[in-house]
Amino acid sequence: MAGQNLFRSGSWSQNAAILALLSALIAGCSGPDKPVAGAPPGEKPKALPVTILEVQPTQVPVSVEAAGQTEGAKEVEVRARVGGILVKRLYQEGSPVKAGQALFQIDRAPFEIALAQARAQLAEQKAKVAQASRESGRLKGLVAIQAISQKEYDDATSGSAVAQAGLQGAEAKVREAELNLSYTTVTTPVAGISGRATRSEGTLMSTTDSLLTTVVQADPIWVRFSLSDNEIAKLPGGRVTPSTVSGVEMILPDGSVFPARGHLNFAASQIDPKLGTLGLRAEFDNKNADVMPGQFVRARLLIGMQDGVFLVPQVAVMQNETGHFVFVAGADNKAEPRPIKVGEWQGKDWVVLGGLKPGDKVIVDNLIKLRPGAPVMPHTANQKPAAPQGNKS
Repeated sequence: MAGQNLFRSGSWSQNAAILALLSALIAGCSGPDKPVAGAPPGEKPKALPVTILEVQPTQVPVSVEAAGQTEGAKEVEVRARVGGILVKRLYQEGSPVKAGQALFQIDRAPFEIALAQARAQLAEQKAKVAQASRESGRLKGLVAIQAISQKEYDDATSGSAVAQAGLQGAEAKVREAELNLSYTTVTTPVAGISGRATRSEGTLMSTTDSLLTTVVQADPIWVRFSLSDNEIAKLPGGRVTPSTVSGVEMILPDGSVFPARGHLNFAASQIDPKLGTLGLRAEFDNKNADVMPGQFVRARLLIGMQDGVFLVPQVAVMQNETGHFVFVAGADNKAEPRPIKVGEWQGKDWVVLGGLKPGDKVIVDNLIKLRPGAPVMPHTANQKPAAPQGNKS
């Protein structure tokens, strides 16, 4: 009665608007496969164009991941080996340096003077040795004809030995002075990336506080990481050995995988009793210095291959309260939710361990618009979707 009164009292345009509203409400209550109420008979909802990936079983590496940090294969402290005034820095801070390259210059003058004095003493000692040798030779002839006593000859021979010992000491002082002079040019023992200079020109260096800079060898680069007891238990035999680890991958902070595959070069001999972890280290070629020491990365230990799994893009995998699932395009081109069992990530893909069959057409886009049973117009990434049209009977 109220409805009749409403139609009677309202204008024709108001009545038409009410009818349109009622038709829309009825259409919203209808199922996806039923004709929309108020629409022309036989017309169905339009199919949604979607991109599909026809999955096939493949094999992926079985792996264990752990957080790690990079470090240089060699991290060398460059120190002054003699004291003196630091007169010059010979390198650009932060630049690559070669093994044996000069980095700093300490004042040479005092050491040049010390070397000249040592050489003068050496020359003097050589003269003494020559004199003692001549004297010993002269007395040797005299003792033979008993012109002098044996004691006089022995004393002369003893003096010659003392002069010879003095000569050796003078030679050692010259070598020491030459070495100290060479130490005034401070070089790097390894090639690598130079660090910041800790002392500026004009500083008085001492051998007790001698650090000048550091040099880090970044090729190869090392990654330090640890595995817990549970993670080690996943490995064949429950141990980390070269036979159980076929390789190591480094996952960079942006999620990409470092191109060069590495290998283990150290495994601790026992579990850390405080942390319950095993310390490990992997080595990677880093010729272009793409990875810097100190970066936080992830290390992935490859421990074998797993067959019969599927790779599905991460964007296609969704999750609800029951677990992970994907939408597949069924034989009648309708969206069907499919529960799946997932493993680890492989690059930009999920490793799917169960729930899919060979040839399933997994939908990878327009997922937010999909509903179970909704009609779809599937096409591969290399195909152009056809223009959506209504299907008329």
